[in-house]
Amino acid sequence: MDLKQYVTIVQDWPKPGIVFKDITTLMDNGAAYKYATDQIVEYARDKNIDLVVGPEARGFIIGCPVAYSLEVGFAPVRKEGKLPRETIKVEYGLEYGKDVLTIHKDAIKPGQRILITDDLLATGGTIEATIKLVEELGGIVAGIAFLIELTDLDGKDKLEGYDVLTLMNF
Repeated sequence: MDLKQYVTIVQDWPKPGIVFKDITTLMDNGAAYKYATDQIVEYARDKNIDLVVGPEARGFIIGCPVAYSLEVGFAPVRKEGKLPRETIKVEYGLEYGKDVLTIHKDAIKPGQRILITDDLLATGGTIEATIKLVEELGGIVAGIAFLIELTDLDGKDKLEGYDVLTLMNF
């Protein structure tokens, strides 16, 4: 299936000069969403995944059905102040400033094999921060899966040494 036909390109959103890749039109097509999910599940199947981790919010949309299919749990990575129990955090750079991501301190047990999922790999900052959280808790990043990679932003460079799957390149 050509998943690109289900991604809507939106010019100048959220600001002029940005060419936004809208995955909601992929998600609202049951066959396309299932196919994309199944491709990630197939990629992960032989990696002995113990837990899927995804950053908010679109990492949840990708990761939860994958975790369900693999019959493993899902752990959310959220912005600071959004998780109710004790967390660890990492600060990371954005285009104009910094942000903080957190995960529950007890979400990952040392040695667990983790699949990280998200919708889009752009500059790689969010996923790099997610990797740091996983590894700080002793998790092993067994794979990282995205629907889309924006190849001109070189985010994959930050993921050197990790096993990465992208279903579409733009």
